[in-house]
Amino acid sequence: QVQLVESGGGLVQPGGSLRLSCAASRIIFSIYAMGWYRQAPGKQRELVAGITSHDTTNYADSVRGRFTISRDNAKNTVYLQMNSLKPDDTAVYYCNARSDYDMDRRPSAAFGFWGQGTQVTVSS
Repeated sequence: QVQLVESGGGLVQPGGSLRLSCAASRIIFSIYAMGWYRQAPGKQRELVAGITSHDTTNYADSVRGRFTISRDNAKNTVYLQMNSLKPDDTAVYYCNARSDYDMDRRPSAAFGFWGQGTQVTVSS
């Protein structure tokens, strides 16, 4: 069974930084698009950033220029570097693996494999 395990969440002050990691196992990691999604209380889950198997990236408008997604196929790991964090970034962040097609055509659909989530709280 595919496993995606997130780490790196926590409490940070506004303006601070965090780096999330997602380690994948039991999956041919290199052929999957990987994404970071988040869900805040009372809100729908949204795509934060995605990276295809060919390293094409896309970002939500709200995080573009502040967040960077990257992947290391040798380590079966995807990262999300989050800088200049704002209170509105507070959410549970989920790692997702899906096909390149689904990342391109249906990025908001609940397809693929999901991690258990990691809490990010931005507060002073």
